Amino acid sequence: MLVCLGAFAIHLVPLFLPRNTAEQELEIARVTRDPAERVRLLKPLRTKKSASAEQLREAAELVLPGSSGEARALVDEAARREPDALETQLLLARVCDADHAERCMQGALARAEQLAPGDPRPYLLRANRAEHDGQLEVAVDALAEASARAPGDARVRLRYGRLLSDVGRVKEAERVLAGLEGQLPAPQLLVELGQVRARQGRHEDARALFQRALGEDPKLAAAHYQLGRSLYALGDVYRAEQELREADRLDLGDSRALVALCAMQLERGARDEARITRMDLDRRFPEEQERIRESCAPNGP
Repeated sequence: MLVCLGAFAIHLVPLFLPRNTAEQELEIARVTRDPAERVRLLKPLRTKKSASAEQLREAAELVLPGSSGEARALVDEAARREPDALETQLLLARVCDADHAERCMQGALARAEQLAPGDPRPYLLRANRAEHDGQLEVAVDALAEASARAPGDARVRLRYGRLLSDVGRVKEAERVLAGLEGQLPAPQLLVELGQVRARQGRHEDARALFQRALGEDPKLAAAHYQLGRSLYALGDVYRAEQELREADRLDLGDSRALVALCAMQLERGARDEARITRMDLDRRFPEEQERIRESCAPNGP
C-alpha cells in the first residue's frame, strides 16, 4: 500500500511544480481528459519562445478535439518556426480539414508533396477527404498514388483493392488483392477476394471462398459474417442466420452481424424476431443508434 501511495504521489509531483517549460504543460495535458481544459493549458504555448515545433505539433494534436481553431493556431506557429517540416504540413492538413478550411488543407498537402515526393501520407489524407465526401473515384486515384509510393505496405494496398471493388473496377481489385498473397493471412485474403465476387453478384463463388477461409480459420468472424450474407443471397435463410449469429458470438464488439440479421428478419416479415434483435442491438451498441435505425426499424422509422 505504501509503495502504491508513493508511486501515486510521484505521479502528482508535476502538478504542483512551477510550470516554466512547454514539456511540463504537455505532461499535464497528456493526462487531462477534459478537452476544454487541455485548450486552456496549451493555448499559451503559441507565445512561448522555448517551445519547439515538435512540442507545438503535439499541443495541436492534444487540443484538436476541443478546438480546431486553437489547434490551427498552434500548428501555424509550428510552421512559422519550422517551415520545411513535413510533419507540420501533414498535421496542418488534418487540422484544416477539421476546421473545414479546404484551401488551407489543399495548400498544406501540396506543400507536403513538395517536401517529400515519395511519402504516401499526403495522398492517404487526400483519399480520406475524398472518401468522406463520397468522391470515390478521386479517392481511388489518391490511393493509387499512395500505393505506388508504399508498395510494401499491405494496409495501403488492401484499402486500395477494397475501394477499387467498391467503384466496380473488379478486375483491378482482384489483381491488387491477389498481389497481397504472403502479406496477409490466407484466410483474410480469401475473405477479401470473396467480397469482390459478392459485389459482382457471384454469390456461389463468394460462398466457396468464404468457406475455404473458414476451413483454414473456423473462428474468423469476418468469414462467418460474409458467408451469412452470401447464403442469404442464395436463398438459404436458415444457414445465413446461423452464420451471422456465429459471427456475432465470435466478435461481440462488432454490430454488423446483428444489424444484417435484423435486416434479413424484416425482409422476410419476421417482425417479432427483428424486435428481439433490435433490443439486443440497443443494449449492446447505444452509441450506434443512428446507423442501426437505418437498417433495423421493426416498429417503423
